[in-house]
Amino acid sequence: MVLTMKCPFCGYLESKVIDSRPAEEGGKIRRRRECLKCSKRFTTYEVVEMLPLMVIKKNGTHEMFNRTKLLNGLLRACEKRPVSLPQLENMVDEIESHFQNALQREVTSTQIGEMALKRLRDLDQVAYIRFASVYRDFQDIHSFLVELESLKGDQ
Repeated sequence: MVLTMKCPFCGYLESKVIDSRPAEEGGKIRRRRECLKCSKRFTTYEVVEMLPLMVIKKNGTHEMFNRTKLLNGLLRACEKRPVSLPQLENMVDEIESHFQNALQREVTSTQIGEMALKRLRDLDQVAYIRFASVYRDFQDIHSFLVELESLKGDQ
């Protein structure tokens, strides 16, 4: 099959696909191509185009979803806890996928935070309380105790 793909060596616009296979656990398709003019081979990758997810912050401003920012917050909450980095990366993947699959282009930081809290609650209760104390911005010991009682009541 002849496809339009600019050759990185000579710039010709037609190449043929010699081999295709999944890459990165099915997240990409790796294609080995051959230029129809110079016969040199090169590799391309096909990925699903993701539309940017915009976050509406509490102050009303908008910013692009930043998975690193969420992951860093989760890492701080899980410091010195028996929670692995792959578990947290998977959690961030699930949260991002949830909103992408819902076809929402805008999501509030509150929705993201609540989803992270829900998952942390099931994963590690100490990390949950740490994350909640920053996320919910407890103003006094009473609000902190209310959260602890809620957690205790779920057991």
